[in-house]
Amino acid sequence: MTTHPRATFGIVSLSVAALALSACTAASSTPSAPAPSTSTSCPAAAPTAAEAPGIVAGAERAVVATSLGTFTLELYTDAAPIATANFVALARCGFYDGISFHRVLAGFVAQAGDPQTRENRADFEGVGTGGPGYSFVIEPVADGYNYDPYVVAMAHSSLPDSNGSQFFIDLGDLDGRLARDYTIFGMVIEGTDVIDAIGAVAVNDPERGVPLDPVVIQSVTIGSAGP
Repeated sequence: MTTHPRATFGIVSLSVAALALSACTAASSTPSAPAPSTSTSCPAAAPTAAEAPGIVAGAERAVVATSLGTFTLELYTDAAPIATANFVALARCGFYDGISFHRVLAGFVAQAGDPQTRENRADFEGVGTGGPGYSFVIEPVADGYNYDPYVVAMAHSSLPDSNGSQFFIDLGDLDGRLARDYTIFGMVIEGTDVIDAIGAVAVNDPERGVPLDPVVIQSVTIGSAGP
């Protein structure tokens, strides 16, 4: 897989042959901004396979409030237990609160999860290189799951086992355009109009894709699917 020059989750070209997606997490030397203070401490390491079931118990949905509106994710706890448990743990400790979507590429992806964007929402050297301070295994995409519109998947670098905190939301049908090594862990099931609005924001450059008017994640609330 071709690596973006800045080792971030990025686009070299939208053609199938030259497409590259990467995100630098724990391997990055760029320091990450601390998460907001909450009653729950953020994890210092990814959940293990043994810990994941307990973390995701009752965690079927994630309600994401942003500056452009609210959307809801269905979490695929069975298809990607470690990635989902990691997302849930980070959401519960407030890790994503105040982070902005730092790359939006119309018709392709909207990406978030770099804690550096709490302090700097404009374009800067190293944007997209922040993470939670650790990395973990890249779970293969489960059978029957595809990169359909509104699917949510983990971003990673070209290094092995480099999932972290960064994720992206498909803004189009990306099946056949992405190698099947970006762990799918959820899908937007409510508020797709909000995702469409995020995908339509003006950006500084069609390849860097940093929104000119920041789209900020205000909170992520984990809950059950209900009765």
